[in-house]
Amino acid sequence: MGTQCRETLPPLQDLKVTIQNSCLVFPNQETAARRDSMFLSNIDQVLNFNVETVHFFASHADFPPQTVAEKIKDALGKILVSYDFLAGRLKLNAKTGRLEIDCNGAGAGFVVASSECTLDEIGDLVFPNAAFAKLVVNSLDSLVTSFKCGGFAMGISTSHATFDGISFKTFLDNLASLAGGKPLAVTPYNDRELLAARSPPRVTFPHPELGQELSVPVFDATQEALDVKIFRLSSSNVSDIKEKAKTNPSSRISGFNAVTAHIWRCKALSHSQDPDRVSTILYAVNIRPRLIPPLPESYTGNAVLTAYANATGKELQEGPISKLVERVAEGSRRMTDEYARSAIDWGEIHKGIPHGDFLVSSWWKLGFDEVGYPWGCPKYSCPVVYHRKDILLLFPDIDDKNSVNVLVALPSKEMEKFEILFHKFLSA
Repeated sequence: MGTQCRETLPPLQDLKVTIQNSCLVFPNQETAARRDSMFLSNIDQVLNFNVETVHFFASHADFPPQTVAEKIKDALGKILVSYDFLAGRLKLNAKTGRLEIDCNGAGAGFVVASSECTLDEIGDLVFPNAAFAKLVVNSLDSLVTSFKCGGFAMGISTSHATFDGISFKTFLDNLASLAGGKPLAVTPYNDRELLAARSPPRVTFPHPELGQELSVPVFDATQEALDVKIFRLSSSNVSDIKEKAKTNPSSRISGFNAVTAHIWRCKALSHSQDPDRVSTILYAVNIRPRLIPPLPESYTGNAVLTAYANATGKELQEGPISKLVERVAEGSRRMTDEYARSAIDWGEIHKGIPHGDFLVSSWWKLGFDEVGYPWGCPKYSCPVVYHRKDILLLFPDIDDKNSVNVLVALPSKEMEKFEILFHKFLSA
């Protein structure tokens, strides 16, 4: 299958969800290393907003939704022993002026609900439906919703200050293992002092990817009317872009770098055709293996920093794609141990946030749909999306893990240009 703009029937707006019961779940035993509060790094500090994910499952004869809900609730009580901070509450330390987690054991919320709909009636799970927010409870942490067909959804709401995508995947692996009566798959590493700023802080690089607190952040939602479309790149499309980006036969091009370069030129040129205008793209880089010594793979906090790449309108228009892919790769390579430490120290001084023209946020290879629960892997996993024109989202495909769906939200005229450019550059 080639590239396509994913056309779907209008999404179902009312999922007819009824809450059956709700409660707080507490750690089922005393935490071994009891602490009053958890330090949050400068990366955690700027991510004080909720991330909501929904994980859809087909019906399973041996695991009706009621049984699943009981197993998840039991597993949640067990997992809060190792992830004690999830039973705590975010608070501002009046002395330091920093956010931290009060590990007070106040509990994690758990809700069971039912829907009068079937999974088939919901329609295309890949298309981010605003109604999916009904499958998550903002004020509590976990919601299990059963559907009329016997399928069900698990909705989870967490502050981004607690997890990044990689550590959340580890959390899900552990939750699934405990739900199956097994021990933790991975022992979480909760000490976030590993990413504390140096004393005194030493900013040894310029950081144009970060802006002062008063500048307009890339995370601001727009009040404009936006068209929303999903552009699918098949595995063969991705391979074609990678081949075009090779400067020699032995070059190794990542799928992320290739896709990011392609959508970068489409997004930037749909906004402005000025050949001299400099476009700055932002994207996340996992710093766990880049630090010296490397962070433990099971580090629970946020261990991604914002990388950036620049190009003029002329470079984006005329290419070649190999040059743009190299710019994206260069931004990732820039993220050395010292650069990462410098960025963290910059945050200690300026309390700044990512700053650029737009951000590419990738859920493509996080593997949430590969988590093996006793009742099987999810049919599909996705975040609850609130459309923003300055954030492009990469989602896995429901049928082919090597294909990718690009979620774009733009004013209608810019969307028309984006779609033309998307196909033009792909066929060039």
